[in-house]
Amino acid sequence: MLSIKNWDNKTWISSAKYIQSFNNFLLKQKKLTKHSKILDIGCGRGKIMGSLSSKLKLINKPVGLDIENHKDFDKRIVFKKTNAIKYLKNNKKKFDLILIKQTIHLFNLKDIKKILAHSYSSLNIGGIILILTLDTKDNEIPTFSLMKQKLTQSFKRDNLIWKKLLQLNIKKTIIKFNFKVNIKKNIYLKMIRQRYISTLLKFSSLQILNGINEINLKYKKNILFNDKLKCIIFTKV
Repeated sequence: MLSIKNWDNKTWISSAKYIQSFNNFLLKQKKLTKHSKILDIGCGRGKIMGSLSSKLKLINKPVGLDIENHKDFDKRIVFKKTNAIKYLKNNKKKFDLILIKQTIHLFNLKDIKKILAHSYSSLNIGGIILILTLDTKDNEIPTFSLMKQKLTQSFKRDNLIWKKLLQLNIKKTIIKFNFKVNIKKNIYLKMIRQRYISTLLKFSSLQILNGINEINLKYKKNILFNDKLKCIIFTKV
């Protein structure tokens, strides 16, 4: 499994505006109370679930799983540096919400099946698994030429994963999440340099530098675009 260190490190995804927007979106999909139990697979620094915990005044802290040992993780969650399958196989808790946000593509198909099976078993009746991934048909992520080429290639695999998810014989709902991004170009260039998205992980330093120069010429001081995610919700009945 690939490891991303900076997808939520001083990006629009870690902004207060994005977190509020996303948590409002979550609460429209599932009625949660202070008694709700939440698991976030691939939580990053856990800022989204930490904010939701405060908003709902959760009695039980959300559990966040990540293979990166983020020393600056949100203290409002229970952070566990562990493999998702290993955790779920040994898990005895029941959750009302299991979130897999923009990380499902980092697993191979065999592991995805295991994660979903164990996740479904770990849900309370009426609980949901919410999986979000980039909208491959109408994507607006700012790219340079090589990045766009690799991103387009990765979308083929993403579409295969999505097709497999749709074939599962589980009650499901398909929705979308959209966030309008307004980011300064110099901040986005720093994100590129830090390889904030999995597409950039295998690029050489020279390829990153060339990409930064291309982005610098291509965009104005402020970059405006829509961050579009497609979502599938599995409900345990």
